[in-house]
Amino acid sequence: MDSIDDESPIATQLASEARRRERLIGRELPRPEKTRVFTVSNQKGGVGKTTTAVNIAAALATAGLNVLVIDIDPQGNASTALGIEHHADVESIYDVLINDVALADVVAACPDVENLECAPATIHLAGAEIELVSLVAREQRLSRAIANYAKQREADGKPRLDFIFIDCPPSLGLLTVNAFCAAGEVLIPIQCEYYALEGLSQLLKNIEMIQKHLNADLQVSTILLTMYDGRTNLAAQVAAEVREHFPQQVLDAVVPRSVRISEAPSYQQTVMTYDPSSTGALSYLEAAAEIAER
Repeated sequence: MDSIDDESPIATQLASEARRRERLIGRELPRPEKTRVFTVSNQKGGVGKTTTAVNIAAALATAGLNVLVIDIDPQGNASTALGIEHHADVESIYDVLINDVALADVVAACPDVENLECAPATIHLAGAEIELVSLVAREQRLSRAIANYAKQREADGKPRLDFIFIDCPPSLGLLTVNAFCAAGEVLIPIQCEYYALEGLSQLLKNIEMIQKHLNADLQVSTILLTMYDGRTNLAAQVAAEVREHFPQQVLDAVVPRSVRISEAPSYQQTVMTYDPSSTGALSYLEAAAEIAER
């Protein structure tokens, strides 16, 4: 009877998770030589962009690195997940982009995770696409704000930021273009579903256009497979296809479908603080470690 229990799917999964957790315990993540700025983007909605941005940021901050999340999605979901106020009266990334407010004046510390800060989004961002059109150097406004914030931190004697994650809306408007111009790397979450690769080819064309005309240093450095359901052949096929097309960029870590990951934002938390022992938290820890060590 004992041997049957030991070989059951649940026992196998628990043993595998225990081994994965052991590999991460006490592992120090290296600080990058300079601040790494990631745009977390995918034109397809519902692929786990915001979830990926906030959880990888929280995982890196938990490891002692200094991390900033910039929320430029008018829905403000990243701000919600990090427990940051983002009602209409709060100064936000909208004021930075449109009214030239300093980024330092809108950044707030995440209450649950040390070393993690967030520049929140408010509903005002919904109209920012139109307002940006008439502004000077409209594509570079976020880039300049980040550069000025780095100087401000240095002047104030604060430690340098190790990572910045910009959470984008699921479209290629001026907000997303600003994010691409401010970043050096693109992190693309891909849902393990049939339509995943369709949206990806269009996204890569848009990134090529940005590289050609606005930011030659931008590169697609990281692809993360999300919402993976190991019980279906489809998920395995999509994962295999993505790995075949992008062998260098796809992380070994895969984020499974998880109730815990979905529940966490309703408590204004990331899964890293909501249920640190869950499979979802473990997967994001592994993904964060891979990103830091690349």
